[in-house]
Amino acid sequence: QAKSCICHMCGAHLNRLHSCLYCVFFGCFTKKHIHEHAKTKRHNLAIDLLYGGIYCFMCQDYIYDKDMEQIAKEEQRKAWKLQAFTPTVVSHYQCTMTGIGEKYSTWEPTKRELELLRHNPKRRKITTNCTIGLRGLINLGNTCFMNCIVQALTHTPLLRDFFLSDRHKCEMQSPSSCLVCEMSTLFQEFYSGHRSPHIPYRLLHLVWTHARHLAGYEQQDAHEFLIAALDVLHRHCKGDDNGKKANNPNHCNCIIDQIFTGGLQSDVTGFFCHGVSTTIDPFWDISLDLPGSSTPFWPLSPGSDGSVVNGESHVSGTTTLTDCLRRFTRPEHLGSSAKIKCSGCHSYQESTKQLTMKKLPIVACFHLKRFEHSAKLRRKITTYVSFPLELDMTPFMASSKESRMNGQYQQPTDSLNNDNKYSLFAVVNHQGTLESGHYTSFIRQHKDQWFKCDDAIITKASIKDVLDSEGYLLFYHKQFLEYE
Repeated sequence: QAKSCICHMCGAHLNRLHSCLYCVFFGCFTKKHIHEHAKTKRHNLAIDLLYGGIYCFMCQDYIYDKDMEQIAKEEQRKAWKLQAFTPTVVSHYQCTMTGIGEKYSTWEPTKRELELLRHNPKRRKITTNCTIGLRGLINLGNTCFMNCIVQALTHTPLLRDFFLSDRHKCEMQSPSSCLVCEMSTLFQEFYSGHRSPHIPYRLLHLVWTHARHLAGYEQQDAHEFLIAALDVLHRHCKGDDNGKKANNPNHCNCIIDQIFTGGLQSDVTGFFCHGVSTTIDPFWDISLDLPGSSTPFWPLSPGSDGSVVNGESHVSGTTTLTDCLRRFTRPEHLGSSAKIKCSGCHSYQESTKQLTMKKLPIVACFHLKRFEHSAKLRRKITTYVSFPLELDMTPFMASSKESRMNGQYQQPTDSLNNDNKYSLFAVVNHQGTLESGHYTSFIRQHKDQWFKCDDAIITKASIKDVLDSEGYLLFYHKQFLEYE
């Protein structure tokens, strides 16, 4: 009965649109139009059209129910089939990220391309000794921070498949200034079979042009470059001006946001009335505190006596990535100096805040906060953090919140959700000090084949080399979307 999914009060189609489950009514959650409808009509249940979650206005919180979340996923898949989208892996990840989007066009060879294929029947065969996709990058003067991120991006499975399928259609007025076009050229260079190191001077020039805070020959931060690069790529996918207007990547269906954007849920709960205020914000990466920093660290997870948690072998006293994620998603008391006005009872009271993952990205990037900057202190934290080859993010989902007690995750018996499982495919490392250092990266070429990238030099690496490294940026890819 819904002719168009827009707010019936203001006409907007964004602002976290919710649909009443009692009648045909759409309302903005951000502007509280759905709240007004619920109060007036006493229709206390509504569904979030972006994520499929059900909100109860009596509890003032989302309902975390495994069956409901499964129904939401099935309905998303059915909706895409009804709209006659191609049943490919690509359309599947598009529907899981955006819910509603444009049809993903298929490639049909032209007569000229068919003729070329007939005259060139030889096909590349990927073997364990194949070096296709491996190429060094010349350091253009302290540009190792850029080179290591380029290596990680060019070995991101779904991003690689997008560019090698020639999917990019330039929206920029001047294609020569488009960073996405340059990334497309980079993928062609990397997978051309050439063995000589590539000189990324055009990429460096475009970065200097569009991210001026990174211009110059000083050493920059690889994490800062990653975020700047994703931002510029996101804007250029939309033609820059439109990209600037779409400042919330959560509502953007460009390839960058489809792959890298997740949704972070923040629940603020009042001490006295237990009212919950929920917000969901987009993220491209998760920054994690480390032991040894000036912020107090959460205790090590259960199993530090030598057992395995989330695929991580614990050595006594070793901090794991799971520990860091548990600390990140634990309830935090905001303190008496940060009293918040409750949206339910309108009183000012102390509260707790808890972050969880509402929507997982296809590529999860974890930034270990090794560089500490404060008024009194500037230093690098070298604490070793153990990270796994395979990671299950189910314990850190908003739907798993009720299984947590005081930050301690109780492993559910039905944790068989493959949608939340990830594989490690790239690690960026920093050697040296805060003042003088060098970036390198490990990349997974295919299956268990790992290589170390040190600017122009590419060398074979073992899995032990990767897992024993210090780790600064960790890149994980959803397992069910890898089809190497």
